[in-house]
Amino acid sequence: MTTTVAARTVGLTKAYGDGEARVTALDDVSVELQQGEFTAIMGPSGSGKSTLMHCLAALDTPTSGEVYLGDEALGRLGDKRLTQLRRDRIGFVFQAFNLVPTLTAQENILLPLSIAGRKPDAAWFDEVIDTVGLRPRLGHRPSELSGGQQQRVACARALVSRPEVIFADEPTGNLDSTSGEEILRFLRHSVESLGQTIVMVTHDPVAAGFTDRVVFLADGRVIDEMRDPTAERVLDRMRDTAGESV
Repeated sequence: MTTTVAARTVGLTKAYGDGEARVTALDDVSVELQQGEFTAIMGPSGSGKSTLMHCLAALDTPTSGEVYLGDEALGRLGDKRLTQLRRDRIGFVFQAFNLVPTLTAQENILLPLSIAGRKPDAAWFDEVIDTVGLRPRLGHRPSELSGGQQQRVACARALVSRPEVIFADEPTGNLDSTSGEEILRFLRHSVESLGQTIVMVTHDPVAAGFTDRVVFLADGRVIDEMRDPTAERVLDRMRDTAGESV
């Protein structure tokens, strides 16, 4: 198992509002995410899991503390460099797919590279397409694809630029159980066969069972983690967390 850290936070705090209206979403969070691993971030509603992912992915700015992608401290970067970093080194998979309805599957997959003025690596593109199993559907628009196929297009779009880390925000939340499992197996395969690093926010113990590690949050703090999770072990831990918060 690799010990290379793909991303990490040090003393990360994120607060919203001032005075009595101040809400602390993250409270002194320090966590490391290993390269080539599939990590789930879990916790009850309001625990800070989405805020943590948004700070890690350079979509939100912490109140204090620091976020590192590799060895680079994000807080020291200007807006132009942050935009470049998000484009070139980070991939995103969102619950709502975020596909352009007028573009084909292939055009959606290549859109970030097109915007960046970069040509795809043909061999890598072929490997990604074969991994997602969408070659026969590349000429179809999103409305002609199932939910699971649309999410696979979104996953391929995140992979094709070869990012250091892919962040997935409830990627199976809008899918039925069969399509959801299809996406989770694909993400698992991306880690095992392509060496991808994936960080997924989820509330689903079954989804967490596909990962290498689960980080549990409550009230803006990391309270536990689990290696080699199963759905049953995760569910038991979530019940414990719920009991502790009562």
